Parts: sequence; structure tokens; C-alpha cells
Amino acid sequence: MNLLLLFSQDFITSNRVRLTDHRLQHLLSVKKVEINDILEVGLLNDMVGQAQVISIDKYQVELEVSLSKEPVTPLDVNLILALPRPKMFKRILQTISAMGVKQLNLIHSAKVEKSYWQSPWLEAEKMQQHLFLGLEQSKDTIMPEVKCFKRFKPFIEDIAPSLISDSKAIVAHPGRGSLCFNESLKNCKQTITLAIGPEGGFIDYEIDLFERAGFQSCHLGDRILRVENAIPVLLGRLI
Repeated sequence: MNLLLLFSQDFITSNRVRLTDHRLQHLLSVKKVEINDILEVGLLNDMVGQAQVISIDKYQVELEVSLSKEPVTPLDVNLILALPRPKMFKRILQTISAMGVKQLNLIHSAKVEKSYWQSPWLEAEKMQQHLFLGLEQSKDTIMPEVKCFKRFKPFIEDIAPSLISDSKAIVAHPGRGSLCFNESLKNCKQTITLAIGPEGGFIDYEIDLFERAGFQSCHLGDRILRVENAIPVLLGRLI
């Protein structure tokens, strides 16, 4: 935890918070904080700053908070992602949150098993838990927005056109198009809309629909990566 994430309900006065949940346990057992220690903190969807430990025991901690800075700059990327396998999904949520993605669109694909959409990890509260971990890791406070689209064709025909307007639209797919993020794309001043497929990539029919919708196909070379590895590699080339 590089940043202690605060919520509006934590405040007992305009500049003082009281914590009694898992964050208290983290401060006690991991940070081992003491009276007058200074912590880096941020208010969800708001500013970041510092907090001084005013009182602490095994039941609660009170902090005096000063929020004075904007959070880190977000990554100017709209991410479209074929729904990953559930056991990978929670790690991926942390990764995209930590790397600054603020728009995540989860879509269906021919290689996505329909049972994935029944995963409890798609519940809003569970997704938020892992998105929060990513924010704390990267000292960010702005919560990513996650949208789910369970049908591929309606998404690509009805949603994608407005999503990619005024942006550079790219679909990453092994062996198709040009090498991803050459120098011209690195210096692109537009928002990047980036689509990443499931394990094994999108099927040809889906790639054709992406291209017809205005996406440019690209690849990462001869090396084929798992989705959880491809995401930070692709996003890392935009930071």
C-alpha cells in the first residue's frame, strides 16, 4: 500500500478521519504506525496529500488529513478487453487500475466461455476491491469505470462507433497488421482505444468486424503472450 485510500464516510470532521476496518489492521501489522507518523493518503475520486496519526489503538486510528495535490495523470486509453478467465481477472483489474486506465469495457468473444459471465468476480463490490488495490499501488485516487457487454456483434456495431470517435482505435492481434505502437503511435495526441482479445486472440470474423468499425490491427511480434502479460506490455508502451 503506497497510498492510504480514504472515503467520504471516513471523515468525522472536515479534516479528520477515523478508520476501524482492514486499513487499520494494515497500519498496525504492516506499516506499524505510531503517533505523529506521516502517511500519504488520497480521497477516492479526489485529491491526494498527507495525514498525521493523531491517535491509534487496536480498535481505531484517527488521522488529521491535508489534501493539496491532484492525483497522478490518467492514461489516455479506453480499454476494450475480452472477458478473461476468472482466476486471471482479479489480477488484471489491479494491473489496469495501477497503470492508469479509467475506462474498461469487458466484451464477449467466440473464445470466451459463457460461464465466465457468471463469475462472482464480476460483482461490482468484488471488482472495486481489486481496483482499489491498483489505485493504492500507484498512488492514484480516480476510480476506473467498468462496463460489461455480453454480446459481441451489438457491441461492435452499436457501441464501438461512438466509443472510438475522436480516438485512435487499435485492435491487438497476433500476426495481423503492423507492429504495435511504433514511434508514430507513441507520439499520438489522440485518445487511444485499445482492444485486446482472449487467450488465443479474436477469431478472424471478429477482427474483420473490428477493422470495418475503424480499428487498425497490430501485433507484438513473433512472441505470443498471455493476456495478463500482454496488457501491461501494451499499456506500458503508452506511458
